[in-house]
Amino acid sequence: MSAAVAHLSRFLPSRRDYDGLRSSWKTDLLAGITVGIVALPLALAFGVSSGVGAEAGLITAVVAGLVAAVMGGSHVQVSGPTGAMVVVLAPVVAVHGVGSIALVSLMAGLLVIILGISGLGRAVAFIPWPVVEGFTLGIAAIIFLQQVPMATGTAVIPGHNTLLAAVESAAQATSPAVFQTLGVVAGVAAVMLLLPKLNKALPASLIAVLLATVAAELLQLEIPRIGDLPHSLSAPTVPSLDPAAMGGLLMPAVSIAMLAAIESLLSARVAAGMVGPDGRPSGAYSPDRELMGQGLASVAAGFFGGMPATGAIARTAVNVRSGAKTRLSAIVHALVLLAIIYLAAGLVGRIPLAVLAGILMVTATRMVSRRTVRAIMHSTRADAFVFILTALITVAFDLIVAIEIGLVAAALFTLRKFASLSGVNREEVPEPHEDGDEHIAIFRLDGAMFFGAAERVLQEISQVKDIQVAIIRLSQVRMLDATGAHTLVEVISALELRGVTVLLKGVQPQHLELVTNVGVIRSLRHHKHLFTSLPDAVEHARSHVLRNAAAKVPSG
Repeated sequence: MSAAVAHLSRFLPSRRDYDGLRSSWKTDLLAGITVGIVALPLALAFGVSSGVGAEAGLITAVVAGLVAAVMGGSHVQVSGPTGAMVVVLAPVVAVHGVGSIALVSLMAGLLVIILGISGLGRAVAFIPWPVVEGFTLGIAAIIFLQQVPMATGTAVIPGHNTLLAAVESAAQATSPAVFQTLGVVAGVAAVMLLLPKLNKALPASLIAVLLATVAAELLQLEIPRIGDLPHSLSAPTVPSLDPAAMGGLLMPAVSIAMLAAIESLLSARVAAGMVGPDGRPSGAYSPDRELMGQGLASVAAGFFGGMPATGAIARTAVNVRSGAKTRLSAIVHALVLLAIIYLAAGLVGRIPLAVLAGILMVTATRMVSRRTVRAIMHSTRADAFVFILTALITVAFDLIVAIEIGLVAAALFTLRKFASLSGVNREEVPEPHEDGDEHIAIFRLDGAMFFGAAERVLQEISQVKDIQVAIIRLSQVRMLDATGAHTLVEVISALELRGVTVLLKGVQPQHLELVTNVGVIRSLRHHKHLFTSLPDAVEHARSHVLRNAAAKVPSG
C-alpha cells in the first residue's frame, strides 16, 4: 500500500515545482504574457483548421494549458492545441462530427494517463531521430495544405487525403474573393517573416493579425471571418457516453493518445536542453508525470468542450527564450488567454480566416529546418530513406502509421548493421605448433549473436571440413539472445554428429544462464568441455587429437 502511495505521489504537484520563484517571478510573469500573446492566433487557427472551431481552440489553450502547467512534468512546457493534433482531428470531425471531439478528447486523455502511470514515458527516447524529423516534415506539409481552403476563401472539403482536398478546394476558388484572401495571406506572411529581422522581441504573429484585420475592416473586404466567440467559459459538462459512439471513436482515440504522448514528450525533451537568456538550460523533466499532466489536460478540455492538447514546442520555445524558469509562466499564459475571452471576444471574432491561414502556413514552413534535412540526407542512405519514408507516409496515410513504419524500417536497418558487424573468424592454433594441430579449428565469434546473424554463423562453422576438434571462442560476443544460443546448440550438435569434438571457450558471465537454459552446455559431449582460457582449451583439444591418432594405430 505504501509503495503504491509513493508511486502515485510522484505525479502530484509539490513545492519543489516552484523552486526559485522568489527570484524569477518577474521574468516568469513577463514570459507568460509574451507566450499568451503568441498563443492567441495559434489557438484560434488550430481550432478552425481542425474543424472544431476557434472557440474550441481558445478553450483548449486556456483549460488544457492551465492543467498541464500545474500537473505536467516539465517546468517550462506550454500546452494547448497543436498542428499535429489538427492533422488527426480533421478526419475525425469529417466522419463523426464536431460533437464527437469532447468525447474523443476525454477517451484519449484517459489513455495518456494510463501510459503515464504505467511508466512508459521514457519510451520516446527509443524513437530514432530520422523518424522524428520525417514525422515533423510530414506534419508541416499537411498543416500547410490544410490552409488552402481558408487561403482561397473556399469551403473545406472533407476528405482523408489532404493533398486532394487542397487541390479540390483551390479549384473551386472564384475571383475577386480569392485575390483578396491570397492578398491577406501574403501580407501576414510578409509581416511574420520580415518583422523578426527588424526586432526579434516583437510578437510578429500578433502584429500580423492586428494589421491584417484592420486592413480588412478599412477596405471592407467580403471574406470569411472567425465569427462569434463566447464571452465566458461555459460550465463543465460530461460528454454523452454513448457505447456505440465510444466504439466508433476508440481507434481515433488511440491514435490521438499516441500522438499526444509522443509530441508532448518530444517537446519536453527538446525544452529540457534549450538555453534561456541567462545561458542556463531549462533543466530536467519527468516523462511519466508529463504524460499524466497532458492526459489530465485533455480530459479537462473535453469537459469544457475543447479538443485534445499536447505540449507545443513553438510556444514552449518562446517561453524558454523569454526567460521562464517555473510553471508560473505557463499558468500566466493561460490566464492571459482567459482574460481575452472575457474582455475581447467580439474583436477577435472579426479576424479574417485568411489571417489564420497565413499564420499557419508560415508556422508550417518554420517547423522544418533546412540544416536538419541536409544533415539527415547526407548522413547514411538508411537514415535518409527512413526520413523520406516517414514523411511520405505521414502525408499520404496516417501519423501513427508513419511512426510505426518508420520505426520498423529503422529497426530493420539497425539489425542489418548489427548483423554485418557480427561474424565468424577462423584463427590459427597458437605457436609453437605441434603434430596434429591441422586437425584443430579455432572459431572466434564477434559482435552480436542474435537472430539477425545466427543463420550466417551456423552456415560458416558447419561447412568446415577435415577437423577433429573445434574450439568456439565466445569472449568477444557482446550480445546473445535465445536465437543465437539455440544456433550454438545446432552448430555443436551438427559437428558432434560428424565426429567433431566441440570445446567452448570464454562464455561471458552474463550469458552463462542463457546458454545453460537453452541447452548449449548440455549439447557438448562432456560438461568439462567448457573453458575460460584459450591455452587450456588448445591443450585439451590436442589431447583429443592424440587419442584419436592412438586409436587409429593398429595393435602389435
